[in-house]
Amino acid sequence: MEGNRIKIIDAHTHVQFEQYDKDRDEMIAGALASGIGMINAGADLKSSKDAVDLSYKYENGVWAAVGIHPTEPKDFDKLEEIKKLATDPNVVGIGECGLDYFRDKDFDIQKKQKEIFENHIRLSNNVKKPLVIHCREAFVDTIDVLMANKNDLLPEPGILHFFTGTIENARQLLNLNFSFTFGGLITFNRSFDDMLKFIPLEKILVETDAPFVTPVPYRGKRNEPAFITSTIEALAKIKEVSVEIASKTALNNTTGLFNLSI
Repeated sequence: MEGNRIKIIDAHTHVQFEQYDKDRDEMIAGALASGIGMINAGADLKSSKDAVDLSYKYENGVWAAVGIHPTEPKDFDKLEEIKKLATDPNVVGIGECGLDYFRDKDFDIQKKQKEIFENHIRLSNNVKKPLVIHCREAFVDTIDVLMANKNDLLPEPGILHFFTGTIENARQLLNLNFSFTFGGLITFNRSFDDMLKFIPLEKILVETDAPFVTPVPYRGKRNEPAFITSTIEALAKIKEVSVEIASKTALNNTTGLFNLSI
């Protein structure tokens, strides 16, 4: 990225989604000009393909993760196509994948989610790219699946994106060497402060999960990668470090885990 050094990477966003169809180019260009890179995570086959396409359109500073979200059963049979996408050099992660029991209470659906999640774990091992895990109201089963497939986890196995588990959940995941991403919630929801104090800064990445969960002071607006600076500022305050240290550490954590060249 000529003339603009990447200073922060939004480790989990979705600017390939339709919410950006009217101003995507302008929005991405503005973020990159400000030194903000991004990893666009797929939720199904189409959004995974779109994320890869964007990574080639913008190249330096824009990367992709590919996978099938647990609440996208329509694409559960598309794993072979996800596997092909996963070998692309601009794909740096596998996901988002995982378990979501908030929306799906049906036992058979949850069983299928676990099966698809295990397939993503094996794919991560095969292509040597870290997992991008979605977990909502399913931390016990998520950790059980990870433990049962421990031999297929990479030495640095990936992230729990938008982490909302307990400190005990975090302890178990740290024992597996996972990292965690936090987003806009930490700018206005103080219930995450103790968790952020517990998790070492070297295991924390920052995300927007845009277009969702816009941080303060942009509440009420569509979220976007440029707003990641608010999350960094909140993280620095909670961890009692400078914004510079929080930014630099989060950047190093992200480039190291996802093997990014910037």
